[in-house]
Amino acid sequence: MPVSMDVALSAQIALVKRLDTIAHNVANASTVGFRADEVSFESLVSQQTKDPTAFTSAGETHISRAAGSIINTNNPLDVAIQGDAWFAIQGPSGTVYTRDGRMRMLATGELQTLAGYPILDAGGAPLLLNPASGTPQIAQDGMITQNKQQVGAIGLFSLPDNAKLRRFENAGVIPDAPAEPILQFTTVGVVQGFVEQSNVNPIMEMTSLIAVSRAFESLTAAIDDTDSTLQNAIRTLGDTS
Repeated sequence: MPVSMDVALSAQIALVKRLDTIAHNVANASTVGFRADEVSFESLVSQQTKDPTAFTSAGETHISRAAGSIINTNNPLDVAIQGDAWFAIQGPSGTVYTRDGRMRMLATGELQTLAGYPILDAGGAPLLLNPASGTPQIAQDGMITQNKQQVGAIGLFSLPDNAKLRRFENAGVIPDAPAEPILQFTTVGVVQGFVEQSNVNPIMEMTSLIAVSRAFESLTAAIDDTDSTLQNAIRTLGDTS
C-alpha cells in the first residue's frame, strides 16, 4: 500500500475520534456542570520507508477544565463554584468530583446530589442537616447554617494540574491523583442559588463538526484518487508484460 494511503487512513482514524468527541459534547451541551472532551493530536514518524513519513496519531482524549457560565435558579439547594475547585460526592466505588452543585435534602436530613449520591465535607464525610430547621444558608466558604447555627460545610477540593481525569456518569470526574481540600477561600468559593452550566460552546462544536466532515470528505476523495491511480498503473503494467 502506498505511503500516501497510509497517511490518509491515519488522518481518517483521527477525524473519526474527533467526530465522536464532538457528538458527545453536543449531546451534553445542556448538562449542568458537564466538562467537554477534547482531543490532542501528535505526529508519528515512520522509518519503514526510505524517506521518513509523518502519520497522524489517533489522538488522546482529555477532559477540559474550563469553567462554564453560572445562572441564577433561586433554589437554595443549588450552589455553583467560583474559581478552580470541585465538589466531592460519594460514588459507588469511591469519591467522585463534580461541578454540578444541584442538591436535595432527604426527610432524614442527608444532603445528596439529584442522582442520590451523598455530598461530602472537606474531611470526606457525608453531610447531614436538620430537616426540621428550615432552609439552609450556604456561605461563600461552603459553611451551612440553619437557624443561625452551623451544621456543616460543603467540601471544596483542588485537583492536581497533571492529574488525568476519568469520567463518571455525565458531570463527574475521577482523578488518577489525590485531590486536596481547599482551606483558603480568597480565590474560590460557592454561591447559593446558582448552578454552573456545561462548558461546551455549541457554536464552536458545530463549526468543528463542519470542518471535520469536510476534511473527512477530502481525505476520502484523495484515497479514491490514489486507488484509481494504482489500478490504472496495474492495468498498464499488465498490458506491457
